[in-house]
Amino acid sequence: MKNENDILILNQGEVLSIVQDSELHIVEKIRQAYLAHDRGESSLPHSTFLTFPHLKRERIIGLPAYLGGDLSVAGLKWIGSFPENTKRGLDRASAVILLNSLETGRPQAILEGAAISAKRTAASAALAAQALRPGKQADSASFIGCGLINREICRFLAALNPEIERLALFDIEPENAQRQKAELRRLFPQTEVVVVESVESALGFSDLVSFATTAIEPHVSSLEACQPGAVVLHISLRDLTPQCLLDCDNVTDDIDHVCRANTSIHLAEQLTGSREFVRCTLAQILSGAAPARVSHDTLAVFSPFGLGVLDMAVAKWVCEQAVERGLGTCIEFFSSSVDEVSAV
Repeated sequence: MKNENDILILNQGEVLSIVQDSELHIVEKIRQAYLAHDRGESSLPHSTFLTFPHLKRERIIGLPAYLGGDLSVAGLKWIGSFPENTKRGLDRASAVILLNSLETGRPQAILEGAAISAKRTAASAALAAQALRPGKQADSASFIGCGLINREICRFLAALNPEIERLALFDIEPENAQRQKAELRRLFPQTEVVVVESVESALGFSDLVSFATTAIEPHVSSLEACQPGAVVLHISLRDLTPQCLLDCDNVTDDIDHVCRANTSIHLAEQLTGSREFVRCTLAQILSGAAPARVSHDTLAVFSPFGLGVLDMAVAKWVCEQAVERGLGTCIEFFSSSVDEVSAV
């Protein structure tokens, strides 16, 4: 950016050219963001949900966030989730991220945000899988829900653990599972990819399971089919009944944030009247303040609400990379001074 009045605009293609094949860099940014948030170097208001009386699953969410310390970034993610888009040949989610100057408060960058959102979600999931399985390499994984998020989670798991040899897929729409199978076989030609016919089959296939669906209310009432000590990445937050969560070792990203919006964790809090069933946050495990597991035989469930600080950390890194590579378009801010506005 040439001066303080410029706003850098990055379209989807430019953002993708930076984040593609950058899994390890993004995981490190996510790790840094979690730890900074845990140290209190953040300001993170609750997300705002814009819902529509005539629509059941559609929503637009605003996630404002600030990170201090070495990351030093503030902004807002505005992301729409419209599941019916997939029937129109469009992505379910679309988003923009706005970054502001910490000196003047002025907008500094506007980025296509859906790619960043998907990458940071997947990086968070893969980081949790690694933290909850210390010293253990996964040779398989199961994915329930065959959309973009689970495909990205597979990318990040493979980046952190190239030893994965077998993948199982389940989706309530069989054609989605077949499309995902074809894509994963293209991405990982040496990996066995199978489509299974039930959630139970997916749960039992591997001791690492990822839920990334568009469910708006719990539909899985038991995790008994899981292997002993399995790690369940409950990314979509509303698949598991509160009763089955109570028997698990529950880890999240921010307890206060996840206990809202009718997530499974929120429903379990309402059922029990407390949050004591949530053991700790991922950041506490990463920092060493909490152990990775309470028992190797107990199911561990990671339920991340998805924090705006993660989007900000990745978005800032993307902007820095764009400036280095000469990517993006700079436009002048709407006005350069108050005097000019007053003179109109």
